Amino acid sequence: METEPLLVTTADGVATITINRPARKNAITQAMWVELASHVLRLSSEPGVRVIVLRGAGQDFSAGADISEFDTLRGDAISARAYEATNSAAFASLRNCAIPVMAAIRGICFGGGFGLAAACDLRIATSDAQFAVPAARLGLAYPQDAMGDIVWAAGPQMARYLTYTAGRIDAPAALAAGFLLEIVEPARFDTRIDETARTIADNAPLSVRASKAAIRAALSHDAGEIALAQTAGDATFLSDDYAEGRAAFAGRRTPVFKGQ
Repeated sequence: METEPLLVTTADGVATITINRPARKNAITQAMWVELASHVLRLSSEPGVRVIVLRGAGQDFSAGADISEFDTLRGDAISARAYEATNSAAFASLRNCAIPVMAAIRGICFGGGFGLAAACDLRIATSDAQFAVPAARLGLAYPQDAMGDIVWAAGPQMARYLTYTAGRIDAPAALAAGFLLEIVEPARFDTRIDETARTIADNAPLSVRASKAAIRAALSHDAGEIALAQTAGDATFLSDDYAEGRAAFAGRRTPVFKGQ
């Protein structure tokens, strides 16, 4: 059913956000862009959530923005800029999320859907996944900040190809470009996503957060982000989880981390 265009579930530290419009290939309305950003911000602040998985219902990740809204919600320069702001906020919520975000990609991953995946930390796809950024066929420019995500995730050469040609690439090409972490056969896909998310959730949350902050700082070279990463790293040394990790290693047992 598509009564709720975005579905959110949480279990054992893993939050899953599902784009739930399979009959429309999970095309995203303006209201959904706003709601998605809100969900990510809320989940990232919940102590029990350690990783977020973003996926699409049915056979596709997302065809991107719902073009049927463009005449009314993106029909002139003013409304187009306002619409783009909601896109950018959704991308930023994923990019800036304090905890890891995984994109679980089946089938079509186009346009704004590609942008969402690019803003995530990890991307795993089925072998039949297809990728495209067709803005050039619509006469639109992609948001500058979101283009940064694409360049980081797929590399400048692939970013140029996708945006200049509006052409499609398959999963092996996306893997070769560095956009994908892994390609999984459809029959094993859900299991692999669960395994990866579960592994992240079982590790020390403060350590994972510190790693994400440090990687972001290494890429941006921003002084503020470097300072935040240093603070996050220092906090792990004073944590109960650090003591638990040492004790578990000495006792040859599995550690139980509480994020404290």
